[in-house]
Amino acid sequence: MKILVVNGPNMNMLGVREPDIYGKNTYADLCGYIAAECEDVDFEFFQSNHEGAIIDRIQAAHSDGTDGIVINPAAYTHYSFAIHDALKAIAVPAVEVHISDINSRETFRHTSVTAPACKAQICGKGFDGYVIAARQLQSGNFEDVR
Repeated sequence: MKILVVNGPNMNMLGVREPDIYGKNTYADLCGYIAAECEDVDFEFFQSNHEGAIIDRIQAAHSDGTDGIVINPAAYTHYSFAIHDALKAIAVPAVEVHISDINSRETFRHTSVTAPACKAQICGKGFDGYVIAARQLQSGNFEDVR
């Protein structure tokens, strides 16, 4: 199975950005952890601070053999109808992931405009959320996890 892991703005700053919320591990640590926990999956990791680049990569998943998408849209979660529409435009199933529990943070973070375009949303499970999402894509059994 080929899974595309998409991370949005500022995720490249893991380990530096608010370590009390996101932890001290880096983006490279995140990618390594996911790959080590799911050795039976062929992962492609993509991170961008640019909305258009994220949309372009999601659209490319339509025809490049991608079987599923794990996406952490980061701040775009709360206002990117363009990413929502890109996810809806393709037949590749996606699961939204957030390292922190967005529902227990600032009020503006409580609403995800991208989650309705996904099969499930996983929040507050740290790096394990990505592994849970990959396993859901493998099994085809989707459930929100908080």
